[in-house]
This record gives sequence, structure tokens and C-alpha cells, in this order.
Amino acid sequence: MKLIVGLGNPGEKYQNTRHNMGFMVVEKFFQEYEPIDKTVWDDSKKFKGDIAQIEWQRRSPSKAGSGQALLEKIILAKPKTYMNNSGLAVLIISQFFKINPDDIWIVHDEIDLPLGFMKIRNGGASAGHRGVESIIKSLGTDKFWRFRLGIGNDERIKTKTQKQKHIDDFVLEDFTSNEKRKVKDLIKRGVKAISFGLENGLEKAMNRFNTR
Repeated sequence: MKLIVGLGNPGEKYQNTRHNMGFMVVEKFFQEYEPIDKTVWDDSKKFKGDIAQIEWQRRSPSKAGSGQALLEKIILAKPKTYMNNSGLAVLIISQFFKINPDDIWIVHDEIDLPLGFMKIRNGGASAGHRGVESIIKSLGTDKFWRFRLGIGNDERIKTKTQKQKHIDDFVLEDFTSNEKRKVKDLIKRGVKAISFGLENGLEKAMNRFNTR
């Protein structure tokens, strides 16, 4: 069993903001996996977020070349705790379903990567991302997987003293019309990376999808 969590902020106000890239990718993944009439999220107070469950069917390799289908339960989640408290929802869900940190995949925006870039990795510091920081604190470990989706625009950061205020404002803005093509392509790539990772493992997904 795996837990795939998209990070973002709930509500229409934040729907198209840069900070909601995680929501966008997980939503698109769900839409592409299930028929549209079955892509229903459960608004769960218990789990403090929107939850959906799917069964991922992958092929097990065999010598004959026609592998046996294997089913794995996947929990999809979009926390409603707001970004800075994302760890609370992740902890509750992972404890209830008894999911180990290594089977938790966090999909989130990353301002330190240029817009359109993506890197998959396991473990490491939060790099200042408050959602990831909250998850590390709640789980008591950094050993979970991250899909880091680049939203950065270094030209807007003029000095070190401006950086934090810039980040706080920048991530809560909508993407500009000039950025939307790259955003669309990144969402597609994120969905493909998740699907490939479920089918082949994240080590192979890193080699295939990490931006060089």
C-alpha cells in the first residue's frame, strides 16, 4: 500500500496558485486513472482532507513474457489543514492505514527549481518548504519520497532580504498566462512520473524523469 499526497491549500481562493501544484498533479493523476464519473473525493474530517482509494494494477515480469497482474491499494490525499500543517493529515492517514514512511510519496511545488523542472528524491531537508517541514516534524523522519515540481523564477528575487517576503507572496499568486503552457506540461510529466514509479519503482523513475 502506498500513500500519495498532493500538497496545497484548500479553497477556491488558492485553487490555481503556484503553491497548489501538488494538488493539481494528484487530481490529474486520479482523473486519468479512473473514469470521470468515478473520480470522487471523500471529504473526510477524520483524515483532515480529501481522500480517494484506487487499486493499481501492474504486471509482474515472467520468463514467458506475460506477467501476472498484481494489485496494490493506493491512497490519494489532499490535506485540508493548509500547507503549514500538512504533516497532521499525513500522520493521521499513514497511522490509520499502517503505511511506512518509505511508501509515502509527497507531491509538492519547489521554488528552488525553475518552472517546469522536476526532481524525485527520498529523504533530505525541507529546503524551506513549510509543508514538507511539517511532514518531517509530524512523522519524526525525513525518509519519505518527494516529487519536487519546479515553480521558481529567480529573476524576481533581487536581494537576500527580499527573498522570504518574495517567496511568501510569489507562491500564493496564480500562474501568469505566459507560464501556463509550462505548467500544463509539468502536470502531465508529474502524472507520468507517478504512474511510472508505481509500475517500475521510484529508483527507475528518478533516472527517467529527474531534470538534469
